[in-house]
Amino acid sequence: MKGSSTFVTGGCRSGKSGYALARAGSIKGENRIFLATSVPSDSEMEERVKAHREERGEAWSTVEEPEAVSERIEELKERADVILVDCLTLWISNLLCGGTDEHRIKGRVEQLQTALGRPGCPVFLVSNEVGCGVVPENRLSRIFRDLAGYANQQTAKTADHVVWMVSGIPVNIK
Repeated sequence: MKGSSTFVTGGCRSGKSGYALARAGSIKGENRIFLATSVPSDSEMEERVKAHREERGEAWSTVEEPEAVSERIEELKERADVILVDCLTLWISNLLCGGTDEHRIKGRVEQLQTALGRPGCPVFLVSNEVGCGVVPENRLSRIFRDLAGYANQQTAKTADHVVWMVSGIPVNIK
């Protein structure tokens, strides 16, 4: 399992995070890193973050990183026993809303592929599959959907294992 990567994707509330947490949590070691990309913008989201942190418990160290995900993986993977990144769609949203252009976001995704391709600890990555719904009505939403789809495709291509979550049931894709 050393150096392997597992990509967990699926729809919203499909059980992705719980599944990834259970799988990553089963890896032996005391240095488990949860790389959180969420930037809570309201009290409801703050409550969700608090609940997720309590669910993880003290077995996990939380590193909040809204944008420099690949850099943090590179920095942490030699000393961590496992890293869980939750989630890539929020990462893409953070970059896009922070003013990073589409070309640079694709470059950041390529940096992530490079980070996943180097030896280190197991890395689990969670992302929403956003391409199963209707075509978004506005340009920014379409750009986000396209970039999230690109990130998911590239991550799935690079990852050693890919799991699709459907109604709480993991389906092994790769």
